[in-house]
Amino acid sequence: MNFNFINLQPYSNPQYFIYLLIALLPIIIGLYFGKRLKNYEAIFSLVFLFLIFDGNHWQEGINLIIYLIYEFLITFGYLHYRTKKDSPNKSWVFNLAVVLAILPLTAVKILIQMPKGTVPFVVGFLGISYITFKNVQVIMETRDGVIKQIDPLTYARFLLFFPTISSGPIDRYRRFKSDYEKVPSREEYIGDLQLAVRYLFQGFLYKFILGWFFGTYLLPKIAMRGLIAGNAIGGLKLSWWVVAYMYVYTMYLFFDFAGYSLFAVSISHFMGIHTPMNFNKPFISKNIKDFWNRWHMTLSFWFRDYIYMRFTFFAMKKKLIKNRIRLSQVSYFVLFLIMGFWHGLTWYYIVYGIYHATAICINDIWLRFKRKHKDQLPSNKFTQWFAIFLTFQFVCLGMLIFSGYLSQLWFGWQ
Repeated sequence: MNFNFINLQPYSNPQYFIYLLIALLPIIIGLYFGKRLKNYEAIFSLVFLFLIFDGNHWQEGINLIIYLIYEFLITFGYLHYRTKKDSPNKSWVFNLAVVLAILPLTAVKILIQMPKGTVPFVVGFLGISYITFKNVQVIMETRDGVIKQIDPLTYARFLLFFPTISSGPIDRYRRFKSDYEKVPSREEYIGDLQLAVRYLFQGFLYKFILGWFFGTYLLPKIAMRGLIAGNAIGGLKLSWWVVAYMYVYTMYLFFDFAGYSLFAVSISHFMGIHTPMNFNKPFISKNIKDFWNRWHMTLSFWFRDYIYMRFTFFAMKKKLIKNRIRLSQVSYFVLFLIMGFWHGLTWYYIVYGIYHATAICINDIWLRFKRKHKDQLPSNKFTQWFAIFLTFQFVCLGMLIFSGYLSQLWFGWQ
């Protein structure tokens, strides 16, 4: 059956939510009366996953099934190795498991950069990055001894949790399992429903009104005027169009992605699962590190916990860098370069990663200077608002780099 006459990609249009909310009704009624309908939830998720990968996307669906079998073999193979009484804790086995878990995502990132027609088959599928992050997290926490048992059905539901499968937020297995195995009281669930409705309407405001205004209505006009101005008169007036594009693109990216994330959190709450929030007022950040604690938080915290901290501990253990300040700086560059490569093997993503790593290192130098001279430096409402203003400019410039618009302008000028 082909439903392609309706766009059933996650949270793509208001009509999509009609079908989604109708399908959610049994789950809502069940939880209200103190029952979690696990079998219905599984069927519900599988049906909507099928509709995502129906029609022209069927090959992605096949890739998802193959990928899940592959990742299950790695995860449960490593779990079996870790839980055997006589098995030594060999670090190379853990490293191999992590590399194998990341390998499909790495291959996809490389193959999608190949010229069209070079790869004779469809690679990857919607949500491969976020499922990979979940899987790697479980392998790492299994190695740490935090996770000692994994129920296959719960794990499958965790990886394939429908509201978050395509673009997050990135949940943690133990937190998800705790929610999934618990049936909230009626009072708790009514609170969940109130939050779900609030996040749903806030998501509509962000994605379908503000996101549409900045992204669909305003951004193409500014982008085109910038390209025309670049071809006609060069850099003087063009610079103002670049500045306009920088701010408008930043607003579009925030409202579109924050709106999507609110939808995912909303639907999760309807299902009694407290998926963590992804954004926390990022534009009131007082410095660039504060920004990354507020922007795409589940991804930021995942990279912090499983790349930055792991690399730092490894480098300390091996005594690769003895100076702790230099070590933290190198760790930031490793972190943001990997984040840049994850977004894509394109120069502006790599520059974006270097830009943010440099900004955080400079921010750390400034914070250390402030601590040494705190009695000599002013601290009042003006300095706090100025810090917010300055951070916002740094963030917007980074978003301009990330957008790839500078690359379009460069080729437009040639």
